[in-house]
Formats: sequence, C-alpha cells, structure tokens
Amino acid sequence: MNPQHRKTGRYSGKTGIPPGTLTHIGSVYSEKIKLRRTLFSSAQAEFAEAEQWEEIAELPVPDGCVAWFEVGGLHDVETIEKIGRHFAIHPLVMEDVLNTTQRPKFEELDDYLYFVLRAPFAENNPDSRLVKSSGSPGALSHKDAGAAMRFEFEQVSLVCGKDWVISFVESSRDLFAPIRDQISKGKETLRDHGSDYLTYALLDLMVDRFFIVLEELGDSIEFLDEALVRNPNPPLLRQIHSLKRQLLYLHKAVWPLREVISSFERCESKLCMHQKTRLYLRDAYDHIIQVIDMVETYRDLLSGMLDIYLSSISYKLNEVMKVLTIISTLFIPLTFVAGVYGMNFEYMPELKWRYGYYAAWGLMLTMALIMLRFFRSKKWI
Repeated sequence: MNPQHRKTGRYSGKTGIPPGTLTHIGSVYSEKIKLRRTLFSSAQAEFAEAEQWEEIAELPVPDGCVAWFEVGGLHDVETIEKIGRHFAIHPLVMEDVLNTTQRPKFEELDDYLYFVLRAPFAENNPDSRLVKSSGSPGALSHKDAGAAMRFEFEQVSLVCGKDWVISFVESSRDLFAPIRDQISKGKETLRDHGSDYLTYALLDLMVDRFFIVLEELGDSIEFLDEALVRNPNPPLLRQIHSLKRQLLYLHKAVWPLREVISSFERCESKLCMHQKTRLYLRDAYDHIIQVIDMVETYRDLLSGMLDIYLSSISYKLNEVMKVLTIISTLFIPLTFVAGVYGMNFEYMPELKWRYGYYAAWGLMLTMALIMLRFFRSKKWI
C-alpha cells in the first residue's frame, strides 16, 4: 500500500450537515489526484492527462465521439465539486461519490446513470505468507499466519451520460488500463459503441477482478487444506479464521453487484442504453452469479476445514488420553500387589520367604503381560 495512505474524514463528521454537502469520507492514497480524458470514436482515439480539471474540461469534444473522464483520488473536494457542476450532476450523487463507505448500487436519473462498485485487491505480505518448510513433511513456516492474505476494497463510482462517462476511483491505482489499451489498439467492439458499452466494459472489468482475487484465495485454501490434514496447529487455525473474515467482506462486496448489473440490464433509459449492450450485460450477470457461487463454495470449505481442525485436535487428545489410561490401568494391579506387601503386619509368610521378592516381581510382570495381551486382542493398542 502507498506509504502516504491515511484516513481522512469520518462519518460522524457529517452529523448536522445539510444533505448534498460534499465531504470526503475515506482514505487518502496520494497528495494529488490523477485526471485523464479518453476521447474515442470508430475513426479516432485521443488520450490526455492533466493535474487541473480546467485543462481537461477546456479540450474540445467532436461530435460523434465518446468522452471518458477518469478521476483517481477523491480527497480533493474542490476538484470533485467542479466536475459535478460541469456535468450538472446532482449534489446528492456527488456526496455519495465522496463517501467511500457506500454499498454497491445503481441509480437511474434523468440525464445520467449512477453506479457504485467495490473493487477488490488481494494484498499478499511476502514476509507472512505460508510456505512449506524444508523439514518434515507437512511442516509449515509461519511468521504471521493470520496476515498471509487479506483483501482490500476501493470504491469505484461510475456516472454514464449520453456521450460521456466519468469514473471515480478512491486511489490513484490504474484500474482501467486494460480498457484504455483496447481503445488505443482500435478494438472494434469498444470503438464502435457508445457510452453504455464503455460502462459495461468497466463493470465487466470489476467483475473480472473478483475472479483474480478468488483464484488466489482458492490457492491459499487448497494449501491450507493439505497442511491441515498433515499437521493441524494453532497458526493454521488463525489463518482459517482470517480467510473466513476476508470472505465475509468479499461476500458483502459481490452480493449487491448482482442487483446492480440486473438493474442496469433492465434499465429503460433512452439516453444511452442500446439493445446490443443488454446481451453483453447478461453475460456479465452470469459471471457475477459464478463469482457468488465461488464465494459460497469457499465459505463452506473453510467452515469444513474448521470442523476438520477441531476433529483432528480432539483425535490427538483422545490418543493421548488412551495412552495415559492404558498406563494407569497397567499400574492398578501392580499398585495393589505393592500395597498388600507394603502393609506392616508381623505375620506375613511371604515376607520371610527366600524367593518372595522375586515371586512378587514375577506376579506383577505376569499380570502386566496378561493385560497387554488382552488390550491387543481388543485392538486398543
């Protein structure tokens, strides 16, 4: 993560503020926000970057072109407010853009469509990743098993107009570089369609991010499952609990996305929605259903791994108790014999017998051997 990442603004700070007041609630990842404009049509594509909104806003937009504006970073409230005024976006929508605690949602307004998404990232710590040890089979090396993998989420807001799209990303991560590459290479599907298809492409890219994260998560679960069967231990338990918690956050981010895509597909807006785009949205909907199924499957697997861990620990404990019980059982008759001949009676014939000591030992060993043979016959040992 960027070393400059820090929190700014809290939800409690909005108490008493009128609705529509722009206040940033979330994290600051860099000092300056990044601004890009991508202008494209079937015949051309232009790309521009700037540090000030006015530099991009003043650029001409030819007729028949789609303008895509990228905003990386939300902490510059003044710039965000200028963008909202330029496109006549309602203050309540801009307020939601700046509040990065939003649930994924879709809103259809008179002149534009508004989307809120959550983009997942798998943050792997190389110093705390579970690795196989060079020692005994199944041995693990842990520095901090609970932090081997964690998910981070950034809010992504999309505003889609008739011939323009604005994407607001919480940080300066270049999330949409693949889309720009397709546009620059002259991909016919993107260049020949309008802002609705561009919005679909951005949504589909967010869905694909869930597949990337789940692929890494699946590798971690597979490794944990193998290690758990070989050598269950407390660090593995902490790792399982950590992954269950991360899956809960992932589920909260992906579940509303199904409703977002479904609402977008059923949208009847005449501003930018075309029938061809609906076909692609159905494919995106199928993908998000697949993601949800994978999340549910992994949750069930982790729950099963917890049961395996508890059963393994219980089995080990039972094995220890069985050994201790057998040892105690063997010594019960031996203790009895030793107790009898340890009594201080004056007249005990065996005490004065020349071979009494050896006879007592023989009796105790014989009793122990008989009991061991009995235990083996019952397959207790």
